[in-house]
Amino acid sequence: MNEALRDLGDYLEATIGEALLTAEITYDQLTLRIKRDAIARVLTFLRDDQNCQFKQLVDITAVDYPDQVERFEVVYNLLSLKLNQRIRVKLPTDERTPVASVSGVFSAAIWLEREAWDMFGIFFADHPDLRRILTDYGFEGHPLRKDFPLTGFKEVRYDEEQKRVVYEPVKLPQEFRRFDFMSPWEGMLHLPGDEKAPPTKREEGGA
Repeated sequence: MNEALRDLGDYLEATIGEALLTAEITYDQLTLRIKRDAIARVLTFLRDDQNCQFKQLVDITAVDYPDQVERFEVVYNLLSLKLNQRIRVKLPTDERTPVASVSGVFSAAIWLEREAWDMFGIFFADHPDLRRILTDYGFEGHPLRKDFPLTGFKEVRYDEEQKRVVYEPVKLPQEFRRFDFMSPWEGMLHLPGDEKAPPTKREEGGA
């Protein structure tokens, strides 16, 4: 186990213990699970404390667990160039409970929180400009939620007669919405060109 990460975990348990739920080392990286209302204070501490110096916010993303009461786990990835270490901070939330914006701690969070809002529908309180960033302004739903259909709800195309982009409901037979995750080589017993190859034992009735 990385001794530096173990020491950092012990240090954080002693300094931000009341905000900390768990601290564990997985895949050679320290992961903190914290209380939702402590995120701005914890990230400020990780940025400014001399034993941490995580001054770069690399990413904000989320994981969707639809069966849980608090279905989302918001994930913050930070980097300390000074100490050559990375740390991951996680917190739980749901569809209705806002998470405090950390755009005042890291300016990069402005765009990263917009992406989490766009893809997952996680609301960040006191964000200066919380709006979609990857999808179109008229887009409905949040594409990275587990309950969002792979085909989406609407298709977008340019209408030559109207000379504008139009939105139309997706019209697909139900069988096109189901996937067995098998490749063509696994799902088909006979492929074009098989007639040129000698029969297999399976086709001959062998074992």
